[in-house]
Amino acid sequence: MKKIEGHLHLVRSVAGFNGKGRMTPLGNGQTIWDDGTLIKLIPDGWGDDDFLAESALKVMDDNKIEKAVLLQGSLNGYQNYYSYQTVKKYPNRFVAAFSVDPFTDSAMKIVRRHVEDLGFRAIKFEISQGGGLHGYHKPFRLDSDPNIGRIFHYLADYPGFVVTTDYGDYSQFSYEPEAIFNLARRYPKLDFVVCHLSFPNADHLDRLANALNQWKPLDNIYTDISAIQDIEGETDFPFPRCQKDVSLAKKILGSKRIIWGTDSPWSSTFNSYHNLATWLEHTDIFTPDELENVMYNNANRIYFKSQNVKAMLDADDPVMK
Repeated sequence: MKKIEGHLHLVRSVAGFNGKGRMTPLGNGQTIWDDGTLIKLIPDGWGDDDFLAESALKVMDDNKIEKAVLLQGSLNGYQNYYSYQTVKKYPNRFVAAFSVDPFTDSAMKIVRRHVEDLGFRAIKFEISQGGGLHGYHKPFRLDSDPNIGRIFHYLADYPGFVVTTDYGDYSQFSYEPEAIFNLARRYPKLDFVVCHLSFPNADHLDRLANALNQWKPLDNIYTDISAIQDIEGETDFPFPRCQKDVSLAKKILGSKRIIWGTDSPWSSTFNSYHNLATWLEHTDIFTPDELENVMYNNANRIYFKSQNVKAMLDADDPVMK
Protein backbone atom coordinates (compact mmCIF):
# COMPACT_ATOMS: atom_id res chain seq x y z
CA MET A 1 0.00 0.00 0.00
CA LYS A 2 1.27 3.47 -0.91
CA LYS A 3 1.67 5.83 2.04
CA ILE A 4 2.20 9.52 2.65
CA GLU A 5 3.31 10.62 6.10
CA GLY A 6 0.92 13.50 6.71
CA HIS A 7 2.57 15.04 9.79
CA LEU A 8 6.34 14.94 10.13
CA HIS A 9 8.86 17.32 11.72
CA LEU A 10 12.49 17.82 10.75
CA VAL A 11 14.89 19.20 13.33
CA ARG A 12 17.88 20.96 11.78
CA SER A 13 18.59 22.60 15.12
CA VAL A 14 16.60 22.30 18.34
CA ALA A 15 14.87 25.66 18.77
CA GLY A 16 11.82 24.83 20.86
CA PHE A 17 9.98 27.66 22.60
CA ASN A 18 6.68 27.65 24.45
CA GLY A 19 5.25 28.35 27.88
CA LYS A 20 8.03 26.25 29.44
CA GLY A 21 10.67 28.59 28.02
CA ARG A 22 13.43 27.58 25.62
CA MET A 23 14.50 24.03 24.82
CA THR A 24 18.15 22.99 24.99
CA PRO A 25 19.53 19.77 23.45
CA LEU A 26 21.43 17.41 25.76
CA GLY A 27 22.52 14.72 23.27
CA ASN A 28 21.18 11.20 22.69
CA GLY A 29 17.88 12.75 21.63
CA GLN A 30 17.32 14.24 25.09
CA THR A 31 16.32 17.87 25.66
CA ILE A 32 15.44 20.10 28.57
CA TRP A 33 13.05 23.05 28.86
CA ASP A 34 13.96 26.14 30.86
CA ASP A 35 11.50 25.10 33.61
CA GLY A 36 13.45 21.85 34.07
CA THR A 37 11.14 19.53 32.12
CA LEU A 38 13.12 16.76 30.40
CA ILE A 39 11.92 15.38 27.04
CA LYS A 40 13.21 12.56 24.90
CA LEU A 41 12.59 14.38 21.61
CA ILE A 42 14.37 12.12 19.10
CA PRO A 43 14.30 8.30 19.06
CA ASP A 44 17.54 6.38 19.45
CA GLY A 45 19.35 6.02 16.15
CA TRP A 46 17.57 8.93 14.48
CA GLY A 47 19.99 11.66 15.61
CA ASP A 48 21.58 12.94 18.79
CA ASP A 49 20.65 16.63 18.56
CA ASP A 50 18.85 16.73 15.21
CA PHE A 51 16.58 14.81 12.87
CA LEU A 52 17.69 15.64 9.36
CA ALA A 53 16.12 14.97 5.98
CA GLU A 54 18.45 12.07 5.28
CA SER A 55 17.51 10.40 8.57
CA ALA A 56 13.84 10.96 7.75
CA LEU A 57 14.28 9.39 4.32
CA LYS A 58 15.85 6.31 5.89
CA VAL A 59 12.90 5.94 8.25
CA MET A 60 10.50 6.48 5.36
CA ASP A 61 12.27 4.00 3.09
CA ASP A 62 12.47 1.38 5.85
CA ASN A 63 8.70 1.69 6.28
CA LYS A 64 7.79 2.06 2.60
CA ILE A 65 6.60 5.67 2.94
CA GLU A 66 6.58 7.37 -0.46
CA LYS A 67 6.30 11.03 0.59
CA ALA A 68 5.94 13.21 3.67
CA VAL A 69 4.40 16.52 4.73
CA LEU A 70 6.82 18.66 6.76
CA LEU A 71 5.11 20.76 9.42
CA GLN A 72 6.41 23.23 11.99
CA GLY A 73 5.75 23.47 15.70
CA SER A 74 6.88 25.14 18.89
CA LEU A 75 8.15 21.86 20.34
CA ASN A 76 11.03 21.59 17.89
CA GLY A 77 11.11 25.27 16.97
CA TYR A 78 10.22 26.47 13.49
CA GLN A 79 12.42 24.81 10.87
CA ASN A 80 11.02 26.85 7.99
CA TYR A 81 14.12 27.45 5.90
CA TYR A 82 15.53 23.97 6.37
CA SER A 83 12.17 22.58 5.22
CA TYR A 84 12.39 24.78 2.12
CA GLN A 85 15.91 23.50 1.44
CA THR A 86 14.76 19.92 1.92
CA VAL A 87 11.89 20.23 -0.56
CA LYS A 88 14.23 21.77 -3.12
CA LYS A 89 16.76 18.95 -2.59
CA TYR A 90 14.21 16.11 -2.54
CA PRO A 91 11.29 17.42 -4.61
CA ASN A 92 9.71 14.01 -5.13
CA ARG A 93 9.62 13.15 -1.44
CA PHE A 94 8.54 16.19 0.54
CA VAL A 95 6.19 19.14 0.67
CA ALA A 96 6.28 21.69 3.51
CA ALA A 97 4.30 24.20 5.52
CA PHE A 98 5.82 27.22 7.24
CA SER A 99 4.94 28.87 10.54
CA VAL A 100 5.03 32.43 11.82
CA ASP A 101 4.22 34.16 15.09
CA PRO A 102 1.43 36.51 13.91
CA PHE A 103 2.07 38.92 16.77
CA THR A 104 5.59 39.92 15.74
CA ASP A 105 6.16 43.25 14.01
CA SER A 106 7.50 41.50 10.91
CA ALA A 107 4.77 38.88 10.67
CA MET A 108 3.43 39.95 7.28
CA LYS A 109 6.92 40.40 5.88
CA ILE A 110 7.68 36.83 6.94
CA VAL A 111 4.44 35.55 5.42
CA ARG A 112 5.05 37.30 2.10
CA ARG A 113 8.63 36.03 1.93
CA HIS A 114 7.59 32.42 2.47
CA VAL A 115 4.69 32.56 0.03
CA GLU A 116 6.10 34.82 -2.70
CA ASP A 117 9.85 34.15 -2.55
CA LEU A 118 10.02 30.58 -1.24
CA GLY A 119 6.82 29.24 -2.78
CA PHE A 120 5.15 27.76 0.30
CA ARG A 121 1.50 26.89 -0.18
CA ALA A 122 0.74 25.70 3.35
CA ILE A 123 0.93 27.36 6.77
CA LYS A 124 0.83 25.75 10.21
CA PHE A 125 -0.73 27.55 13.18
CA GLU A 126 0.47 25.93 16.41
CA ILE A 127 -1.80 27.85 18.76
CA SER A 128 -2.25 25.39 21.65
CA GLN A 129 -1.88 26.63 25.20
CA GLY A 130 0.08 23.52 26.15
CA GLY A 131 2.70 23.77 23.44
CA GLY A 132 2.11 26.72 21.14
CA LEU A 133 1.25 30.41 20.82
CA HIS A 134 -1.32 30.47 23.63
CA GLY A 135 1.40 29.41 26.05
CA TYR A 136 3.19 32.75 25.71
CA HIS A 137 0.56 35.16 24.36
CA LYS A 138 -2.68 36.51 25.76
CA PRO A 139 -5.78 34.56 24.66
CA PHE A 140 -6.86 35.22 21.09
CA ARG A 141 -9.30 33.85 18.57
CA LEU A 142 -8.06 32.29 15.37
CA ASP A 143 -11.17 33.50 13.54
CA SER A 144 -11.33 37.08 14.83
CA ASP A 145 -7.91 38.37 15.90
CA PRO A 146 -6.87 41.20 13.53
CA ASN A 147 -3.23 40.06 13.44
CA ILE A 148 -4.29 36.67 12.13
CA GLY A 149 -7.06 38.16 10.02
CA ARG A 150 -4.62 40.08 7.87
CA ILE A 151 -2.78 36.83 7.15
CA PHE A 152 -5.99 35.18 5.98
CA HIS A 153 -6.88 38.21 3.86
CA TYR A 154 -3.53 37.76 2.14
CA LEU A 155 -3.86 33.97 1.73
CA ALA A 156 -7.29 34.37 0.14
CA ASP A 157 -5.47 35.32 -3.05
CA TYR A 158 -4.02 31.77 -3.28
CA PRO A 159 -6.79 29.22 -3.94
CA GLY A 160 -5.81 25.76 -2.73
CA PHE A 161 -3.60 27.10 0.06
CA VAL A 162 -3.59 24.74 3.06
CA VAL A 163 -4.07 26.00 6.62
CA THR A 164 -3.09 23.42 9.25
CA THR A 165 -3.91 24.02 12.91
CA ASP A 166 -3.06 22.47 16.28
CA TYR A 167 -5.31 24.05 18.92
CA GLY A 168 -4.73 21.70 21.86
CA ASP A 169 -7.34 19.90 23.96
CA TYR A 170 -10.67 21.00 25.41
CA SER A 171 -9.14 22.08 28.75
CA GLN A 172 -7.07 24.78 27.05
CA PHE A 173 -8.52 28.13 26.04
CA SER A 174 -6.86 27.59 22.66
CA TYR A 175 -9.38 24.84 21.85
CA GLU A 176 -11.39 26.33 18.96
CA PRO A 177 -13.13 23.75 16.74
CA GLU A 178 -15.85 26.31 15.98
CA ALA A 179 -13.20 28.75 14.71
CA ILE A 180 -12.17 26.24 12.05
CA PHE A 181 -15.77 26.06 10.82
CA ASN A 182 -16.03 29.85 10.74
CA LEU A 183 -12.79 30.22 8.79
CA ALA A 184 -13.55 27.41 6.35
CA ARG A 185 -16.93 28.97 5.57
CA ARG A 186 -15.35 32.41 5.23
CA TYR A 187 -12.56 31.15 2.94
CA PRO A 188 -14.09 28.34 0.85
CA LYS A 189 -11.16 28.23 -1.59
CA LEU A 190 -8.67 27.39 1.18
CA ASP A 191 -8.26 23.92 2.68
CA PHE A 192 -8.14 23.46 6.46
CA VAL A 193 -6.52 20.55 8.29
CA VAL A 194 -6.99 20.12 12.05
CA CYS A 195 -4.13 18.21 13.66
CA HIS A 196 -4.46 15.28 16.06
CA LEU A 197 -8.17 14.62 15.44
CA SER A 198 -9.11 17.53 17.72
CA PHE A 199 -7.35 15.84 20.69
CA PRO A 200 -9.78 12.96 21.28
CA ASN A 201 -10.58 11.04 24.43
CA ALA A 202 -12.23 7.68 23.90
CA ASP A 203 -14.09 8.07 27.20
CA HIS A 204 -15.69 11.30 25.98
CA LEU A 205 -16.62 10.69 22.36
CA ASP A 206 -19.53 13.14 22.46
CA ARG A 207 -17.01 15.97 22.71
CA LEU A 208 -15.22 14.72 19.60
CA ALA A 209 -18.53 14.22 17.81
CA ASN A 210 -19.47 17.81 18.57
CA ALA A 211 -16.35 19.11 16.84
CA LEU A 212 -16.62 16.77 13.86
CA ASN A 213 -20.31 17.48 13.33
CA GLN A 214 -19.56 21.20 13.18
CA TRP A 215 -17.17 20.57 10.31
CA LYS A 216 -19.26 17.99 8.47
CA PRO A 217 -21.20 20.43 6.23
CA LEU A 218 -18.01 21.98 4.82
CA ASP A 219 -15.94 19.83 2.49
CA ASN A 220 -12.78 21.97 2.86
CA ILE A 221 -12.12 20.81 6.45
CA TYR A 222 -9.96 17.74 7.05
CA THR A 223 -8.27 16.23 10.08
CA ASP A 224 -5.06 14.33 10.57
CA ILE A 225 -4.83 11.52 13.11
CA SER A 226 -1.21 12.04 14.12
CA ALA A 227 -0.13 11.63 17.76
CA ILE A 228 -3.51 10.36 18.94
CA GLN A 229 -1.66 7.44 20.54
CA ASP A 230 0.27 9.93 22.68
CA ILE A 231 -2.92 11.85 23.47
CA GLU A 232 -4.71 8.66 24.52
CA GLY A 233 -1.60 7.42 26.35
CA GLU A 234 -1.65 4.16 24.37
CA THR A 235 1.20 1.73 23.73
CA ASP A 236 -0.98 -1.37 23.32
CA PHE A 237 -0.85 -2.12 19.58
CA PRO A 238 -3.09 -1.71 17.60
CA PHE A 239 -4.37 0.98 19.95
CA PRO A 240 -7.99 0.13 20.84
CA ARG A 241 -8.81 3.59 22.21
CA CYS A 242 -7.56 5.22 19.02
CA GLN A 243 -9.68 2.80 17.02
CA LYS A 244 -12.78 4.19 18.74
CA ASP A 245 -11.71 7.74 17.92
CA VAL A 246 -11.01 7.06 14.26
CA SER A 247 -14.14 4.96 13.83
CA LEU A 248 -16.20 7.94 14.96
CA ALA A 249 -14.30 10.24 12.61
CA LYS A 250 -15.04 7.93 9.70
CA LYS A 251 -18.73 7.73 10.66
CA ILE A 252 -19.10 11.52 10.65
CA LEU A 253 -16.57 12.77 8.08
CA GLY A 254 -16.00 9.71 5.88
CA SER A 255 -12.69 8.29 4.73
CA LYS A 256 -11.88 11.12 2.31
CA ARG A 257 -11.36 13.72 5.03
CA ILE A 258 -8.95 11.83 7.32
CA ILE A 259 -5.17 12.02 6.85
CA TRP A 260 -2.77 9.54 8.42
CA GLY A 261 0.38 10.88 10.08
CA THR A 262 2.56 10.27 13.13
CA ASP A 263 3.91 13.62 14.46
CA SER A 264 7.38 12.06 14.54
CA PRO A 265 10.09 12.24 15.70
CA TRP A 266 8.64 12.82 19.18
CA SER A 267 5.73 10.40 18.80
CA SER A 268 8.16 7.65 17.82
CA THR A 269 9.73 7.85 21.27
CA PHE A 270 6.45 6.46 22.72
CA ASN A 271 5.61 3.89 20.04
CA SER A 272 7.77 2.50 17.25
CA TYR A 273 7.42 4.21 13.91
CA HIS A 274 6.61 0.83 12.38
CA ASN A 275 3.61 0.42 14.67
CA LEU A 276 2.45 3.97 14.00
CA ALA A 277 2.74 3.33 10.26
CA THR A 278 0.87 0.03 10.22
CA TRP A 279 -1.70 0.07 13.02
CA LEU A 280 -4.66 0.88 10.79
CA GLU A 281 -3.89 -2.16 8.65
CA HIS A 282 -4.54 -4.31 11.72
CA THR A 283 -8.06 -2.96 12.26
CA ASP A 284 -11.34 -3.31 10.40
CA ILE A 285 -12.20 0.41 10.49
CA PHE A 286 -11.64 0.97 6.78
CA THR A 287 -12.16 -1.05 3.63
CA PRO A 288 -9.05 -1.39 1.43
CA ASP A 289 -10.17 1.53 -0.76
CA GLU A 290 -10.98 3.68 2.25
CA LEU A 291 -7.63 2.88 3.84
CA GLU A 292 -5.88 3.98 0.66
CA ASN A 293 -7.65 7.33 1.00
CA VAL A 294 -6.48 7.77 4.59
CA MET A 295 -2.93 6.54 4.06
CA TYR A 296 -2.22 8.22 0.71
CA ASN A 297 -4.91 9.79 -1.46
CA ASN A 298 -6.13 12.49 0.91
CA ALA A 299 -2.69 13.89 1.76
CA ASN A 300 -1.74 13.69 -1.90
CA ARG A 301 -4.88 15.60 -2.94
CA ILE A 302 -4.65 18.27 -0.25
CA TYR A 303 -0.95 18.91 0.38
CA PHE A 304 0.58 17.78 -2.91
CA LYS A 305 -1.68 19.76 -5.26
CA SER A 306 0.19 20.16 -8.53
CA GLN A 307 0.07 23.96 -8.44
CA ASN A 308 1.29 23.97 -4.83
CA VAL A 309 4.22 21.68 -5.53
CA LYS A 310 5.13 23.67 -8.64
CA ALA A 311 5.16 26.95 -6.68
CA MET A 312 7.86 25.73 -4.32
CA LEU A 313 9.89 23.98 -7.01
CA ASP A 314 9.87 27.13 -9.14
CA ALA A 315 10.88 29.36 -6.21
CA ASP A 316 14.37 30.81 -6.16
CA ASP A 317 15.18 32.59 -2.91
CA PRO A 318 16.43 36.09 -3.84
CA VAL A 319 18.20 36.47 -0.49
CA MET A 320 20.59 33.63 -1.29
CA LYS A 321 21.46 34.78 -4.81
